[in-house]
Amino acid sequence: MRILLLLAVLAIASNGWTEEWNRFRGPNGTGVSDATGLPVEFGPAKNMDWRTEVPFGRSSPILTAERVIVTGTEGQKLITLCLDRKTGQTVWRREITRDRTQKIFKGNDTATPSPATDGMNNIYVFFPDFGMVSYGPDGKERWRLKLGPFDNFYGIASSPILQGDTLVLVCDQKSGSFIIALDKETGRVQWRKDRRSGNNMIAFSTPIVWVPTKGKAQVIVAGAYRIEAYAIDSGAIVWWVGNQGTSPIATPALANGIIYATSFGADKPSYPPWDSLLQLDKNKDGKISAEEAAANPEMADHFGWADRDSDGFVSAAEWDAIQRESVSEHGVAAVRAGGAGDQTKRRLVWRFKKDYSEVTSPLVYRGVLYIVKNGGIVTSLNPVTGEVFKTGRTEKAIEAYFSSPVAADGKVYLVSNDGKISVLKADPQWEVLAVNDLGEECQTTPAIGGGSIYIRTAKAVYSFSPKY
Repeated sequence: MRILLLLAVLAIASNGWTEEWNRFRGPNGTGVSDATGLPVEFGPAKNMDWRTEVPFGRSSPILTAERVIVTGTEGQKLITLCLDRKTGQTVWRREITRDRTQKIFKGNDTATPSPATDGMNNIYVFFPDFGMVSYGPDGKERWRLKLGPFDNFYGIASSPILQGDTLVLVCDQKSGSFIIALDKETGRVQWRKDRRSGNNMIAFSTPIVWVPTKGKAQVIVAGAYRIEAYAIDSGAIVWWVGNQGTSPIATPALANGIIYATSFGADKPSYPPWDSLLQLDKNKDGKISAEEAAANPEMADHFGWADRDSDGFVSAAEWDAIQRESVSEHGVAAVRAGGAGDQTKRRLVWRFKKDYSEVTSPLVYRGVLYIVKNGGIVTSLNPVTGEVFKTGRTEKAIEAYFSSPVAADGKVYLVSNDGKISVLKADPQWEVLAVNDLGEECQTTPAIGGGSIYIRTAKAVYSFSPKY
């Protein structure tokens, strides 16, 4: 009997059902799984295990040993949904009512941050319009902590992460930015530290964890102009590397002690000069109101960002500040972790400024660094030197990308906004193996585990695995 039980346990483990994708982009945000037997060609009519419709949200799925977790919204309801990994059936659904509805950029929403799990089927979700909530394996609420409101026109997008018994969340905003650590069992605040605030200090990146050979774990945060390391037990800043760009969105990658982080910037001003905008100034008062900006769709969409003092107008001084701040370092920075204090001049290994995206996260897999940008442009680099191996486009998926690449089983998966999934052979000279089309908008990052890939679109969650 014991032998049969042992064989059963080993069979489950070999099938990968015990493997977890416990946070945004999986183990420590790497985007990498050791799962095998993943599909190359798949879609609604091929290699699909199940499809389950879910409420709208931009959070990426996470996995426990047996469950898939996503969040979403329906009106004032903030929803956490738990699905069975094998069948896609709803195990439980929990709703809370949002405290407020903050007006933010249309490309974000309060169900953008991805959940996290501690491996015990306890779930941790963050809704910027409410705060943090933890649910147990049966969906019973364990604790809640209200947070916000937040001062960020583009919304808060960073997801919570777990390290041991500590839950960490970064909330970067125009004013009042902070990083907070909670006890995962009780929600009690262990520490909370103010972060640098000010014009153009907003950021959206989810942190990762670095554990030095000697010493305690550190939380690595890609913020505006700096990469910073916080002591996990106290929140003290241990070291930082400056001379970075602005408004980082992507989650850094970590491999062999090197952090790969992206940020926005340019060598010269990125935006049109103020004089060219004055055509919108219909009443000739020298500034642009929200009503006047409506004549320019792009200006109208981002008006709340440009109106720095929130007085309902964009002035020449505000626009000049935006122009100045757009000139900064940028691209993918490779930074060697460690040290104490300011490491700006010591720890930068290399910087790559060409074909990068500040939105999609870099991926390091089998000794190759992959980055993907709008237009389906994929670049593979040597992660040690920054040397370019190959730059090219994916087939039949030359469009926008918000989803970050993930990898397993010798394959790299890229998901476009239109729901086209390119499967690449993982290699310095990568090649496209297949392009699969779900025909649904997708801005989330897939989860991988147990020989299956889980993809959440604007309408549904899918599970795909090879059928033999």
